[in-house]
Amino acid sequence: MIRRVGLAVIAIAVVAGIALWFLTAPATIAASALPSRPANLANGKTVFDAAGCASCHATPNQDDRTRLGGGLAMPSPFGTFHVPNISPDPTDGIGKWSEVEFVSAVMKGTSPDGAHLYPAFPYPSYAHARLDDVRDLFGYVKTLPAVAGQAQPHELPFPFSLRRAVGLWKLLFFDETTFTPDPAQSAQWNRGAYLVNGFGHCAECHSPRNFLGGIVTSQRFAGGPDPEGKGWVPNITQKGLDWSESDIAYFLESGLTPEGDSAGGSMARVIRNTSQLSAEDRAAIAVYVKSLPPVDGPPRPSSNN
Repeated sequence: MIRRVGLAVIAIAVVAGIALWFLTAPATIAASALPSRPANLANGKTVFDAAGCASCHATPNQDDRTRLGGGLAMPSPFGTFHVPNISPDPTDGIGKWSEVEFVSAVMKGTSPDGAHLYPAFPYPSYAHARLDDVRDLFGYVKTLPAVAGQAQPHELPFPFSLRRAVGLWKLLFFDETTFTPDPAQSAQWNRGAYLVNGFGHCAECHSPRNFLGGIVTSQRFAGGPDPEGKGWVPNITQKGLDWSESDIAYFLESGLTPEGDSAGGSMARVIRNTSQLSAEDRAAIAVYVKSLPPVDGPPRPSSNN
């Protein structure tokens, strides 16, 4: 009897393991979902700026934000990520990637070799974008300078070094729902919502995370510890941000707060991108951010007050 129970437990464990293996398999976009079309390069540049590609992928210590040689080190509670080269270089960058490989990376978090990408790359937000916008981004990136050189490998301790485990993280936290406009809101509000929750990926930094690195949904946009361990990211709901819409839009253009302070740290890199957006897009972001209901964020340590 005991032997039968033991065999049954083993069989259940094996079946569960096989099921989990298939459930955590990296997903890709089907090539049939990408019918031939010319890229809209102007829209691709807008997406590039809204997504903040240069904030992380531009080679550090040089002024040209279109040289996407990577190399930036991003510390986190799970180890240090080193941002890869995504320039069109065919050897060190993504010059040999197909469009479907690029779209699968941006929207599914899957690399061309079929491995999970770590969500330090904000594909959980990019997944909400429209497919054609991501295709236009690919077209635009291909026009940028090729940059030689590869970033060093990520420095992640076990078990975070196991990429397959990211599949389990995706099961728990990865929402691939494409953005749907709210018919009760204005076109301007919907444009802002699309940018903030999609390419702008504002919640990725401005929300607290649980011990597995998933955003705490009930405190989305309510601030929390800087993922890079450099202080505190502010609450941008109406609980923490009392700026006017024009204040927010001007900050996204200039980096200057209503009090006369300037953006610092990683936000300064963000401003280099949002300043390139149209005034209409910055205004739309401001309208949406101003509409966020007040939410209490996690308690801030007294040492950071």
